[in-house]
Amino acid sequence: MAHTYPLTVGWTGNTLDGIYNRNATVSNPGKHALAVSSAPEFGGDPARWNPEDMLGSALATCHMLTFLALCAKTKVQVLAYEDHAEAVLDTVDKVTRITEVHLRPVIRVARGTSMAKVVELFEKAHKYCFVANSVTCEAVMEPRVVEA
Repeated sequence: MAHTYPLTVGWTGNTLDGIYNRNATVSNPGKHALAVSSAPEFGGDPARWNPEDMLGSALATCHMLTFLALCAKTKVQVLAYEDHAEAVLDTVDKVTRITEVHLRPVIRVARGTSMAKVVELFEKAHKYCFVANSVTCEAVMEPRVVEA
């Protein structure tokens, strides 16, 4: 069964201005609006989320939630998860795109937890992460598992 997730992107300005405004909002019924812009390298506001941030965070968040679901299902106790993800924007063969998203979480687990099992579930989560299955960039996974 398909699910839909409506959103609205809104912008006003004048593209004939010398340096036109790149600030916009993304909204979804019943949720707080996000202040968005282009990346600072492209004339955007560095204080706002940009598409590169959002693509990287979508993949990192989906991967984390899939990993946590697999851990819950297999009774692996995870106590904390903090990812220091990074999206890489590059131009290859004259096409600019996100080429990689690096996932570098620190995963805190209960004492006595099998580190190998945690890494196995982390890697398996990539197979089931629907955002990872929707993009063509490589997800570079570099987890660090520590006991609490």
